[in-house]
Amino acid sequence: MFDNELAILGLYGLLVALTILLQASGAFAQLGMGYLLSARDERRSLSGITGRIERAVNNSAIAMALFAPAVLILAAKDSFSASSLQAAQLFLIARLVYLPAYAFGITGLRTLAWLAGFGATVVLYLLGL
Repeated sequence: MFDNELAILGLYGLLVALTILLQASGAFAQLGMGYLLSARDERRSLSGITGRIERAVNNSAIAMALFAPAVLILAAKDSFSASSLQAAQLFLIARLVYLPAYAFGITGLRTLAWLAGFGATVVLYLLGL
């Protein structure tokens, strides 16, 4: 399951989808169905763990926007290697740590996990050059 970069990309997509579901269920509990079905012209903020999950979703989408092209460049060039697999694995592990660390407000761990995931993404781009 963690044995190739494209599978890791797919797993990360599922992780982001799960995070979106968690955020949506928390938003439903805080804001109610009426607001969620409305045009949302009036901006309401989520608080607590749901607010942190919402911010984690936004960060995860940005991470996906950077990670996916790096993996796809390597795939297009048929340049997967042991190093690219390790970088992709590190990215996924870092993001698996990042999401609960953010949700539960563990700021030091969250920052380290973000840095590890971002660094792994940069390595993938460098390998794809």
